[in-house]
Amino acid sequence: MYASSSLRNYIEDLAAKKPAPGGGSAAALNAALGVSLISMVANFTTGKPKYAKYEAEINNILKKSDKLRNDFLSMVDLDVKAYQSRDPRKAMEVPFMLCRLCLEGVKLCLPLIKKGNTNLISDVAVAAIMLESAFACGYFNVAINLKFINDKSLAGKIRRELDAKQKTIKRIRKTTEEQVGKIIRG
Repeated sequence: MYASSSLRNYIEDLAAKKPAPGGGSAAALNAALGVSLISMVANFTTGKPKYAKYEAEINNILKKSDKLRNDFLSMVDLDVKAYQSRDPRKAMEVPFMLCRLCLEGVKLCLPLIKKGNTNLISDVAVAAIMLESAFACGYFNVAINLKFINDKSLAGKIRRELDAKQKTIKRIRKTTEEQVGKIIRG
């Protein structure tokens, strides 16, 4: 299992002439890294007198980001298993859930812009970019598997959901970048 092995081992296997791990697993790792940055910002915010009035909200963000990090890490391995199943529906489940969870993760960024430790504000933008990137990767992995599912109704429903989520995640990432940019530039 990659989630408990060394990063070097995972990257070497990812680069090797092996069918898995692949893009879906790499997207899950990218998402885990993104929410890890959210946790880091929250951890550097809690306990600071300057941010005391936000303590409860920051602790809630930390709790959510920690759970998401564990979910994404498990998806690194779940995606490998799903790919090996050779069942397009199973292969689609993990990246579909990845997309849903990336949106939940990126929603944690906006409150951190105003309520998080300003010394780590650039990490909030990096987290949003990484989560949007992981979403896009998941979207492509869902789309390729939808080609092999002979259920047009299900495929249409999934595409509509992902299209709506894609618009939302792009908007949040863009807003995050703009607001963080203004803070950095002064």
